[in-house]
Amino acid sequence: MKITRLRIRRLTGTLTTDGPMWEDRLVRPIDIYPEHRRDPWRQGGQQIDERHFRVTQDFLDIETDAGITGRAGPLWPDAARLVLTQLAHLLIGQDPTATELLWDQMHRFQVHGRQGDAMIALSSVDCALWDIRGQAFGQPIWRLLGGPTREAVPAYASMLGYAVEDMGRVRDRALAFKAQGYTAQKWFFRHGPMSGHEGLHRNVALVRTLRETLGEDYDIMLDCWQSMNFDYAVRLCERIEEFRPRWLEEPFMPDRIDTHAKLKAKTRIPLSGAEHEYTRWGFRRFVDAGALDILQPDIYWCGGLSETLKIAALATAHDLIVIPHGHSTPIGIHFTVAQSPIHTPYQEYLVKWNDINMHFLAHPLRPVNGMLGLPAAAGANMALDPAKIEQESEVMV
Repeated sequence: MKITRLRIRRLTGTLTTDGPMWEDRLVRPIDIYPEHRRDPWRQGGQQIDERHFRVTQDFLDIETDAGITGRAGPLWPDAARLVLTQLAHLLIGQDPTATELLWDQMHRFQVHGRQGDAMIALSSVDCALWDIRGQAFGQPIWRLLGGPTREAVPAYASMLGYAVEDMGRVRDRALAFKAQGYTAQKWFFRHGPMSGHEGLHRNVALVRTLRETLGEDYDIMLDCWQSMNFDYAVRLCERIEEFRPRWLEEPFMPDRIDTHAKLKAKTRIPLSGAEHEYTRWGFRRFVDAGALDILQPDIYWCGGLSETLKIAALATAHDLIVIPHGHSTPIGIHFTVAQSPIHTPYQEYLVKWNDINMHFLAHPLRPVNGMLGLPAAAGANMALDPAKIEQESEVMV
């Protein structure tokens, strides 16, 4: 079997919503500047009206002479372009099941591609190659990885995009997702250091409300999205430690590894992060520094499924937990169910992002009673639903 063609399919469709897709946005590193602190959150598409959200996404298809097509996506337009301009020539005519060979050649060819869009492009190719491998052997990917270690995995509801300023709405949403069977929820802070004492009080009020609403025996995670500095993070941890968060996520930008380690020494709250880090070499810096308790590589960003397996092997040798960032539930489930439950106890389920990122899929994977089950289809289960595609074009470079 040989690779014959790579193409990027740009799909457009309309997602039905029960109101604005994005109610509140999270705090961002650039929010230290007041003109950006007021920016609205426009991600993943365009709100047409109160009930409709227009989605345009790029998917990678890798075609073979055996009639098997591997698919990955959605991926960002800049990364999609790099697949075609930087990587396609390395893949045409090659055996798509030789994932280790092709990963190494792509990585060595892109000498400036160790991070960012270039690594996201490589990751997408790797995920599509795993899809081909699963289809070629007639098995879901988790079986090729040696799984399953369990029949279903607890999903934690990741609440990005839900309102966080109105505590009444926070209570209602938290209770609603608890009633759906989720045993853990992650919420996102809206305020950072430049919002002053008032912003800090609002962040603390969010955590207090969640604990009082959800009860003592419920996991609450909190995401800072790289937006704090050390002094602010220490003050925040001091004020929320009594509410026993399961973890505090990404307090600092990823290159501030020493700052992560300093905070870890100051608080009893476990620290998670590194979703914006890349490859085993990048993650080794966090491991060597003892900077995190939970590593969160994104499979579609850090180097693909092949590289995530290496990151996990490194992490578990140090008894660290690995819970990948939830950009892609379809590929994430295959990793999660093949890992030891003690090292990967949850899978992230980004509620709103999954509505967007799985919109075009014929068989989107949804939690049932807060649990994600085993996909049975061969490969990555990435078949598209033609009924959802209103427009399609091929990206050319």
